Amino acid sequence: MRIILGVLTADAGEVRYNGAPLSLPMRRRIGYMPEERGLYPKMKVAEQLHYLAQLHGLGPVAARRAVAQWTERLGVAARRDDEVQKLSLGNQQRVQLAAALVHDPAALVLDEPFSGLDPVAVDVMSEVLRERRAAGVPVMFSSHQLDLVERLCDRVGIVRAGRMVACGPVDELRTSGGRRLVVAAPAGWADGLAGVRVRERDGSRTVLELEPQADDQAVLRAALASGPVHEFRPRRPSLAELFRDVVSAPSASAPGGGGGGGGNNSDRSTGGRGESAGRLA
Repeated sequence: MRIILGVLTADAGEVRYNGAPLSLPMRRRIGYMPEERGLYPKMKVAEQLHYLAQLHGLGPVAARRAVAQWTERLGVAARRDDEVQKLSLGNQQRVQLAAALVHDPAALVLDEPFSGLDPVAVDVMSEVLRERRAAGVPVMFSSHQLDLVERLCDRVGIVRAGRMVACGPVDELRTSGGRRLVVAAPAGWADGLAGVRVRERDGSRTVLELEPQADDQAVLRAALASGPVHEFRPRRPSLAELFRDVVSAPSASAPGGGGGGGGNNSDRSTGGRGESAGRLA
């Protein structure tokens, strides 16, 4: 993300936007929200946002109008005259998003935008990002809150040890994550069943992963042979399950994997820890 914004210089490759190398004027059209607070703590909220809007080329009147609009929309209008350091972490995060939006950016790049937010603030920020997408603004963000990534994003990328190991539409990735069944039957019936791996157990309910050649009807017959079956249904893996499988896998291959494209993310260590990311476009 810092390379996209020009904060760091790439030692290989290049960043392109709409097929062309990313220029300085285009970088100025991007709204960036860093994970670390990028605000001046002793500066008042409105004064700071007004200053940042003018740095991006807005005139004084347009800047004041934008500050009023976004502080109102993000629920911090009453704190415009407060210093940033006097705000809660959640309100600081709202102001940080306002700083990314105040100049009406052509694209948004957000690093952990939901960090420190309560559920109401998460809903507000989610709705704002959806509105930007509906207005034609591409949005890319990284987040460990995979339920939000799954709910909001059109495309998701996972990077492991510097390589893109999964990338594609959320539904496509979940579908390619293997066949799974949820079966509620007497305990132990699935142990040793050919072509089947037990992923988890919760009382009588068992989650199974089927190999490509496995017959789900044979699985059902085996379950019925053990006693009454109260539940038998397919289950697509969640994005969180897919993330765990991809990041902890011994090799870098993964569903939908392969280098590049789409909304992506950053892996922050070489020890295999990944970070989910998504794109709204």
